[in-house]
Amino acid sequence: MVQRIKLKEQITLSKWSVEEARELYNIAEWGKGFFDINDKGNMLVTPEKTRQKSLDIKELMDDLRLRGIHPPVLIRFTDILQKRIQELQAAFHKAIQEYGYRGAYHGVYPVKVNQSKQVVEDIVDFGREYDFGLEAGTKAELLIVLSSLDNLNAPLICNGYKDDEYIEMALWATKMGRRVFIVVEKPSELDLIIRWARKLKVRPYIGVRAKLSARGRGKWESSGGDKSKFGLFPAEILDAVEQLRAAGMLDRLQLLHFHLGSQITAIQSIKDAMRESSRIFAELIRLGVPIGYFDVGGGLAVDYDGSKTNFSSSTNYSIEEYASDVVSALAEICEERGIPHPAIISESGRALVAYHSILVFNVLGTSELIDETRPLEIPDNAPEAVMNLSEVLKGLTVKNFQESYHDAMQIRDETLTLFNVGMMTLEHRALVERLFWLVCHRIARIIHGLDYVPDELENLDRFISDTYYGNLSVFQSLPDHWAVKQLFPICPIHRLHERPARKATLADITCDSDGKVDQFIDLHDVKNTVDLHELKEGKPYYLGVFLVGAYQEALGDLHNLLGDTNIVHVSVLGRNKYRIDKTIEGAKVRDVLSYMQYQKRDVMNAFRRMVEESIEGRRISIKESARVKKFLEDGLDGYTYLE
Repeated sequence: MVQRIKLKEQITLSKWSVEEARELYNIAEWGKGFFDINDKGNMLVTPEKTRQKSLDIKELMDDLRLRGIHPPVLIRFTDILQKRIQELQAAFHKAIQEYGYRGAYHGVYPVKVNQSKQVVEDIVDFGREYDFGLEAGTKAELLIVLSSLDNLNAPLICNGYKDDEYIEMALWATKMGRRVFIVVEKPSELDLIIRWARKLKVRPYIGVRAKLSARGRGKWESSGGDKSKFGLFPAEILDAVEQLRAAGMLDRLQLLHFHLGSQITAIQSIKDAMRESSRIFAELIRLGVPIGYFDVGGGLAVDYDGSKTNFSSSTNYSIEEYASDVVSALAEICEERGIPHPAIISESGRALVAYHSILVFNVLGTSELIDETRPLEIPDNAPEAVMNLSEVLKGLTVKNFQESYHDAMQIRDETLTLFNVGMMTLEHRALVERLFWLVCHRIARIIHGLDYVPDELENLDRFISDTYYGNLSVFQSLPDHWAVKQLFPICPIHRLHERPARKATLADITCDSDGKVDQFIDLHDVKNTVDLHELKEGKPYYLGVFLVGAYQEALGDLHNLLGDTNIVHVSVLGRNKYRIDKTIEGAKVRDVLSYMQYQKRDVMNAFRRMVEESIEGRRISIKESARVKKFLEDGLDGYTYLE
């Protein structure tokens, strides 16, 4: 006799709604009105935060495939970029009006956040009416900024360590009419600025970066504080003032700068920094320094998980609150001291560009611990361990699930011992394994409905999760997740009107064990799994990684020689109407090989020698050799990802 156990429980699932999908993936909170779900269960992008101007992302992906643009694809929605600039400007304009502030506001984009030519060009174009500026941190970035920013009224900020060439380049731009602020990061840079300004006979715009005691909060909080990498201590600022006074250039010190770091999660950190820096500003005015610009640096955070907390992947304040605190602090000190209101500069990069880019990739397959489509057959003469575990499964209830888990673990451990000493067959061990994972799956379903979960079972979802293999490289497209476990919203871009039945982690197509995503956003904590749907035979399944516009492209590397993905720039024109503005082809195999000094010609020559030797050795025919050569040619010209 054979006992059959059905692996799928006979349970009635409640109906699933799009609203439940919104809640499960927390779309409304992290999406900030830019993303939603339509009645088809597909993800929508809504750049104006209205359905009248929206686009079905799944249908866009279908269209891209027809155009020969295959996943993974980085989609940049340029309308969102424009909207974020408008929102930042509106927030500061409102605060200036509210507090009667008499200084102007200038937004500045730090190009290090995303140096892509297309992104920088769009920011310059969208920011032209606001005199939106750019920031450079190296000589190479300065060349980008100078060649991109053609608005003479827009500020250009030079940060980072500087040598003679960097400073000379900035001063030539100043002489040609650009408003270039050279920010002194360390005392020796001031000597270079004075020397080159005299040599080129140019009146520079000089700034000093204050090293504040106040610190930010989050992953990058070490960027600020007494041990920060850049900036001048108060004593060094005073030395700089006297040095400029002696050189007859005190009137050229026109900007005070500070920077707390990227992704400042707590508004209190900004309040503390503004309190300290505004006092430094007032004291410099008292000393006769005609500072007309106050640069609050970057750090405006993005709420990646939508929790609105000071967790490292979130933020407990809005753009409006940020602008209000900056403006009010300066307004208060200026009124108190009776001094002119300086123009305000902020260098917000992440908050501008994060929302406008989405990485979409297809799932290639899954690895599941148990196949629930195949019944489990247990022979009557099965070993005691198999029969005992079968009884544990049959008797499992909400009242005894913890005891059942302990019993299942014990039986599994005993089975391994028996197998290792040759007292159990491989077939019987496999039966125990399948029963064990089925017990764990049933327990996981039970604890999902409980208010309290025992500590030992908190990570059960991760323990029993499936692995979904995505057509991407974490190292290339999500380096912040790999390096510092930065969380990004990840969810399917379709089938959201269906209940997701699988708990999964993601693995990429690199051969590295670190090429995975196993931490996901959650409203109250970090989840170890993401809810996904079962794959359908012959049907593509797409996942989207959202808010990836900041840093990920610049930081990506060539692990396993997986290069840049295909990129498309899309403008949304109306309800499911769009225009593809730009298409940037992803890296070809020949491209990434050339990065490592393997030229296509050399690879082909080596391969031709191997082919000729195979013909001579009668391993392949001449006709076959032509096919092999054509195959290699096509491979070198192909996408580095799976097509």
